[in-house]
This record gives sequence, structure tokens and C-alpha cells, in this order.
Amino acid sequence: MNFDFQIESLKQVRNNIQKTLADLSIDQLNKIPEGYNNNLIWHYGHVLSTQQRLCYSLAGAPMRMDEALVNLYKIGTKPERMFTMEEYQQLQELDAKLVPQFEKDFKNQIFTGFRAYTTSFGITLESLKDAISFNNVHEGIHLGNMMSMKRLV
Repeated sequence: MNFDFQIESLKQVRNNIQKTLADLSIDQLNKIPEGYNNNLIWHYGHVLSTQQRLCYSLAGAPMRMDEALVNLYKIGTKPERMFTMEEYQQLQELDAKLVPQFEKDFKNQIFTGFRAYTTSFGITLESLKDAISFNNVHEGIHLGNMMSMKRLV
């Protein structure tokens, strides 16, 4: 695995997510379009939290995102209330910090092992390298969903 390529891919997907959401109001970010279970803020929080679970928790490292926040956006959840602008801004601030921190943590070799995990896609991740590659695919799928949802809000 070429980590530099993977990290650049992650950065680009996150940039595209930010651009997709940039011009929307808090009401638009909170709207759940017909036929969907989640809103744009949830998708944003979900990609951040999933990267933490896949690349940190499964690899024996402490997550860089509060566990309560991770749990708010984990798979199987949905918005139970309207998110505030402050919560959205918190996600933006986290996003700005998480990727550079991950890059630093990877280079400093803080990841001590890996607990195999089968994703909801039916793919078994057996290493941190698998998790990094899968996470980029996962984020790309959510970006596509977000781009589609944006047209409906």
C-alpha cells in the first residue's frame, strides 16, 4: 500500500465533502429527503467517526474523536433531532485536525495491531492497510450520497 497516495485520496474526498456542503444553510444540512434515513450533517459525522473506528479503534490506538461523538454517527444510527450550527462547525474543526493527525500517527507508528473486522459490505479487513483502503472507498460512497442529497434539499 502506498500510504502517501491513500492519505492524499482521503484529503481529496474530504475537500470534496466540504465543497459539497459549503453553501448550504443549517436547515438544508438537517433536511432528510424523502427516501433517505439521514441528513447531510449525519453523513459528514459518519465519515469522520467511521475513519476513527476503522483506523484507530481496530488498530489498538486511542481515537482522536470523542467516543460519544463517534457513537452519535456510527453505522445504524440516524438523526434523532436537528443538529445545530455549532455542532456542524465542530465537525468541520475536527475534520481539519483528524487527517493531519492520522498522517502523523501513522508515521509515528502508534498503531499496535489490528483486530479483524467484517464490514457491512461483507469485506473482512485484516490489517490497518485494509482499513485505510476500505475507508477511502466508504468515504467516496458517502460523498456520492451527499452529492445526490444536496440536489434534494
